[in-house]
Amino acid sequence: MTHVTGIGGLFFRAKDPEALAAWYHQHLGIPPVGAPSGPWHTGAGVTAFAPFPADTDYFGRPDQSFMLNLRVRDLDTLLGSLREAGAQVEEPAVDTPYGRFGYVTDPEGNRVELWEPSA
Repeated sequence: MTHVTGIGGLFFRAKDPEALAAWYHQHLGIPPVGAPSGPWHTGAGVTAFAPFPADTDYFGRPDQSFMLNLRVRDLDTLLGSLREAGAQVEEPAVDTPYGRFGYVTDPEGNRVELWEPSA
């Protein structure tokens, strides 16, 4: 039997796809599909695949059906940059046995989880 080898992309609806893609590129370093720099190459690491109950409040808005979790190297620096840029950053960052988590809301109201894994 064969299995998948990883996530090949995340596709979601946006009110203004170009503006949202530009925000993710500027603030989180994720180039949009077709960018002159080429596709986004992610670092090796774990990927969680976790269905949640339909009534979870973990994703933010009740109508948000998914939440993007991004691995980061320096959570505090990234959160500081996002704050300086005027992004809505939740306080405080959360320490867990799995690492540190921070949360930002993108310009279309989607809660994004930023994760600095434990060493």
